[in-house]
Amino acid sequence: MKLVNVTNSYKQLVNKQLENTDAYFVKVYSAGNTTVVYSEATQHAEILVVNKKRAVRKTEINEILTYFLKRIPKEKYDRDQISIIELKDVIEISIPMTSSLIEN
Repeated sequence: MKLVNVTNSYKQLVNKQLENTDAYFVKVYSAGNTTVVYSEATQHAEILVVNKKRAVRKTEINEILTYFLKRIPKEKYDRDQISIIELKDVIEISIPMTSSLIEN
């Protein structure tokens, strides 16, 4: 699965996320019919996976999670604390941070 950064096509979504949540960083990716929204806040990261055409497969969820975990220092999160909520068209992955992602 190849994730393509399409953040520039979702300016309104990104601006709303930045204005209305504690996120300081938001990026949007596409993999065919699957859209992935990745956001970071000081104490957590969130990954939202949406596919309105079909159910998202477990292998896709694992690939997406692995892709983003590579970008977060291992000492910043506990893999056992990651929660995945699966709904019909939407998957939400929440990654609580053991320490802040932003260094003072």
